[in-house]
Amino acid sequence: MIAICLGTFMLLVDVTIVTVALPAMAADLGTTLADLQWVVDIYALALASLLLGVGSRADRIGRKKVYLVGLIVFTAASVACAVAPNAGVLIGARAVQGMGAAGMFGTTIALLGMHYSGRDRGVAFAVWGATNSVAAAAGPMVGGLLTQYLDWRWIFFVNLPVCLVAVVMTLRSVREVKGEGRQRTDVLGMVTFTVASGALTFGLIRAHSDGWTASFTLALFAAAAVALTLFVVVETRHEHPILDLSLFRRPSFTGIMISALFLQGAAFAYLLFESLWMQSVLGYEPVEAGLYILPMCASAFVVSALAGRFGPWSPRASIGGGLALIALGSGMQATLDAGSSGGSLVAGLVVSGLGVGLVTPSLSAAALATVPPERGGMAGGAVNTFRQLGFALGIAVFGVIFQSRIESVLKADGSVPDPHGTAVALSGGQARSIVAGWPEGDRAEMAHLVREAFASGLNAVLVVAAALGAAASLLVVATVRVPAGGAEQRRPQRGASPHGHETRADAAL
Repeated sequence: MIAICLGTFMLLVDVTIVTVALPAMAADLGTTLADLQWVVDIYALALASLLLGVGSRADRIGRKKVYLVGLIVFTAASVACAVAPNAGVLIGARAVQGMGAAGMFGTTIALLGMHYSGRDRGVAFAVWGATNSVAAAAGPMVGGLLTQYLDWRWIFFVNLPVCLVAVVMTLRSVREVKGEGRQRTDVLGMVTFTVASGALTFGLIRAHSDGWTASFTLALFAAAAVALTLFVVVETRHEHPILDLSLFRRPSFTGIMISALFLQGAAFAYLLFESLWMQSVLGYEPVEAGLYILPMCASAFVVSALAGRFGPWSPRASIGGGLALIALGSGMQATLDAGSSGGSLVAGLVVSGLGVGLVTPSLSAAALATVPPERGGMAGGAVNTFRQLGFALGIAVFGVIFQSRIESVLKADGSVPDPHGTAVALSGGQARSIVAGWPEGDRAEMAHLVREAFASGLNAVLVVAAALGAAASLLVVATVRVPAGGAEQRRPQRGASPHGHETRADAAL
């Protein structure tokens, strides 16, 4: 349990740990907003793109082996991130780090299912779900502490000792079991999915710098559309697809996948922009910025633990209600103005954390309960894939909204000669240098304008996040029909065979 949860915690912390460290990275490496977005997005994209195919590959060569290889790759890439001399190397190392994380995340559910049964299995998944909730929310706080008191590079160095402990514990405590896994790997499906998601995200990031009608932007969107079409064609014809598209004929499965896609964007993607606001505009130190986000982590942990202790609840209630709380929390934060401080975010972050704690432990179990047992592994991989893809796309979409809104405020004021260039610089974390470069007599007025523009950009992002959470909540209520404990009811209660091979029930999990 500890071996698996250590790896899960580290890989999920690294999704959000960079958010508070981004201003320090920008100053040290001389990055733009597009670079900052890629530092976050490339990791989530690599993780999402490979998750669907990792499960079937692990069935063939062994889940413990794939988990260990993932841990080692993740650790080595973390060291490469820590010593990166420029943004390009950092982004490349983050991509490799995401590949290692996919090997870990794509096998955790199956490894837990192999080692626990009956009531212990329910407790194991409750602990794993709480680890998921806390890791995603704790990232900014951990990143703030390391960045302020050591250096931003330590957010990656810290992975080394923790992952080495996880490797040792995995070697000693986790047994190797292979599934049937003889089917041909759907390589073309993995490639087309990766190209589609990557081109779409890159297109969104470039759209607000180059323009929506720029030839390169349009080419990226066209490439995404072609790759997505090819993915659909491949998946409908492959004997063993990484994602069986016929599952989307089930309204409950579709509702859960869309809620997983919207969850990460509505709950976490805006934290990057709140961190930039608190540090580059309000002048907070990284730890102070992380402390304002900490209540989200605390409320998510408490609710996850209580949900595991007093459940099972109806997935429609826990997922739909949790997404509604996330929407409410995002909306509560969207009241910022030029005089606002970090304290204006706390109440909304607490409410969002309550929602995260309700949704996260329920998603995987609900996904398993909506499909036949032989599709359980695919469903578990799909829900984690959609979560990470939602985070990557959320960062890209919110970046467009954030910068566009800042530019609109600057244009409306009329005192800034280059609203677009200034908006690009502001959203890249250069607020203080821009104010310092203004004529001394006008600096106070410019500082007020910057605070007003940033607050307006954040409000726009938070309103969209609230709309995503509300839409997903309504969709879950309308489509998901899974009873409390449904996953256990659908799964045959059998253990491992006397020969050490998995039963169909364990393979489905």
